[in-house]
Amino acid sequence: MNSILLVEDKHELRLMLHTALAAEGYDVAEAASGDEAVRQLQTAEFSAVLSDLKLPGQSGLGVLAAARDLSPHTPVIIMTAYGSIEEAVRAMKDGAYDFVQKPLDLAHLMLLLRRAIDQQQLRREIVLLKEESAARYGFPRIIGDHDSMKRVASALQRIAPTDTTALLLGESGTGKELFARALHRLSPRAEQAFVAINCAAIPETLVETELFGHEKGAFTGAAARKLGKFELAHRGTIFLDEIGEIPLAVQAKILRVIEERAFERVGGVQTVQVDVRIVAATNRDLELAAHHKQFREDLYFRLAAFPIQIPPLRERGDDIMALAEGFLAQFCREMKKPLLRLNPGVQKALMAYRWPGNVRELQNAIERAVILADGDEINLADLQLRNLRPGPAGPEAAPGLELPGDFDWTGALPEVLERASRLIEYRLMLAALEQCRWHKQHAAERLGIPYKRLLTRMQEHGLNTAAATAP
Repeated sequence: MNSILLVEDKHELRLMLHTALAAEGYDVAEAASGDEAVRQLQTAEFSAVLSDLKLPGQSGLGVLAAARDLSPHTPVIIMTAYGSIEEAVRAMKDGAYDFVQKPLDLAHLMLLLRRAIDQQQLRREIVLLKEESAARYGFPRIIGDHDSMKRVASALQRIAPTDTTALLLGESGTGKELFARALHRLSPRAEQAFVAINCAAIPETLVETELFGHEKGAFTGAAARKLGKFELAHRGTIFLDEIGEIPLAVQAKILRVIEERAFERVGGVQTVQVDVRIVAATNRDLELAAHHKQFREDLYFRLAAFPIQIPPLRERGDDIMALAEGFLAQFCREMKKPLLRLNPGVQKALMAYRWPGNVRELQNAIERAVILADGDEINLADLQLRNLRPGPAGPEAAPGLELPGDFDWTGALPEVLERASRLIEYRLMLAALEQCRWHKQHAAERLGIPYKRLLTRMQEHGLNTAAATAP
């Protein structure tokens, strides 16, 4: 039950508000003065504080200051009489959630309280996500005060107590595995195993045995039974990263696990029962892939029971600087360097850059800058970001994307679109490879696609370290 500290010196009004709040299901504690309210704040925790501005002893501003000091996440709503608006505005500047004028509109007051308490709970959930990451990784890499990150935190909190399959969507480098781990730690399975597998990093011929295991003698070299990742995750959570890269034949077995919690090992006939929570992630459009028969439609619908979109870094505003400062402190500590500063030019560049590799790229950039920095601050030369430019991405951010004058526009619309798409894909891949000096892993991160997919597409386009001719 949510608890409210009601601070009002007028007995009749305090009694009326107590009755109204109790009728809404709140547990109400009363204080008739500012000093009494501060004492209660020192000994108990409240979901919200509702305080008059004019009080015996400490004023409502004193109660607000004490609440902000003792319990920073507790929202404070100030009640004020007509003529005290300037002081109410001051209270807002000092951190009050809101203020209401007397005579009170009870319906409006109750709405404010519900909103304030909901926001307080959401802030605590975000803190919980940060603490989970901090405990596991040494510093809170899940950082997000942006509205989009708060929505992600809220979605994770809602789905965590259930066994519903979750699908994390987002570009490469947005930290989907961190969110999957946070979801596991928030769930009733937190004390059980969390097993992560990058489906894009496994050769197609080995995916099935990695996921489901194999029996002795199932194939040449299978000298003993091997347990797969699903068995290892029994009673816990399995995280299938880049699930869009799994072959269609194996997708059918995953669908069976979701529906029946059962499978057979490769080369086996015995049915294995598992109790496992599945969290999947992808940077592909699985719905489009299913439409083109490149991904099982029935599996997509089961995975997409609860999709969660992880926002790209470029859409997270000031989170960029918060993350940069966090990475800076981490790497300075790890490299035993004094804490460096990000000079104003670097800060401006970080905010202007498009971050195609998202949080992973930012982390790598800061780590590199800490290594290269000579003085007591990071400068642009240390950062080594290519193609720094503000504004949205477009042809000017990716040279050569315009279609040539001799482009073949004949044929049905799907044929023309496929031709244009193939040409643009070729040019983007070639540009990324050249910019990364043909380091394929870096190029894949820059393009936001799995490494295995880049190798496949390079082969299809005839791309290699020598100059290639456009299709």
